[in-house]
Amino acid sequence: MKPRHIAHPQAVADGRTAPRAQPRALASTLLHVSGYDGFGLWMALGLALAIGVYPDGRGDVLVPIALGAALVAMGLLAACLHSHWMSHWHGWVIVKGSRPTRDALVALACILPVLAVAGLARGDNAFWATRLSGAAMALCGLCSLVITAYGDARRQAPDMDMRLATQLPLSRVVSATYGGGLWLWLCTAGQEVDDATLHPRAWIIGLLALALLRGLVENLRWQATLQRVAAPRGRLELPPRRYLAALLVYALPCLALLLMSFSDGWLALASLAAVSCTVGMAIELSLYDEALAALPGGP
Repeated sequence: MKPRHIAHPQAVADGRTAPRAQPRALASTLLHVSGYDGFGLWMALGLALAIGVYPDGRGDVLVPIALGAALVAMGLLAACLHSHWMSHWHGWVIVKGSRPTRDALVALACILPVLAVAGLARGDNAFWATRLSGAAMALCGLCSLVITAYGDARRQAPDMDMRLATQLPLSRVVSATYGGGLWLWLCTAGQEVDDATLHPRAWIIGLLALALLRGLVENLRWQATLQRVAAPRGRLELPPRRYLAALLVYALPCLALLLMSFSDGWLALASLAAVSCTVGMAIELSLYDEALAALPGGP
């Protein structure tokens, strides 16, 4: 049976194949990854609030919400300023008279439960409305990551194999949860709470498990993509930037997490882990864009 492909809606309407997008610059991928990490941070925070394991404190809730908003807003602001690094935001070219795309509307809708959590955070996270709003924030973040992953696939490779495209939402969700979890850990590491309240070992074990899961998911996605590329696999399979990305995404953050069990410099280690992971995932995404461009039918 011939594999199904994802086609761009406008291309289908015109009866032609949509042109494949060129690989993005590293600065552009960094803005994209920062946005995904912001949604992942909101999702992790909402889940922690919903199940009642996040430390109490109004400021302790507002700080990660603000940090997630800053990560998301960087790409949106760049698109509003028509930066060549960010020509669109989830497919929405922000000019006078233009309307947001479905992906952009879903992403913007996530702001509503985030504002609800910010308004309900009053120092005691056991309040039922706070936990319900946290669950809604986590669910909206998850939906946004899944839907925008499909949209990103359509824009980067309109004729992508459907089986390959279905791997993107899982990869996006796991990556955003891992990256957002590290940024959330940075926020909690700066809080003045005791170890019994913070549960540092549970956080560390959870983040290490996410790193392992992401490594497995990304390896499967890379192998599935490389099996379909038209270029020689050796040029894309193990370039030096993949080693650098692995160092930044896995080695440095995991080392920082392990050292947190023995060191008091939690804030510095958490900052190193979060920033290193975001930059490394941006390098990975730029490499994956190159692999997509090498698929049959690409430019």
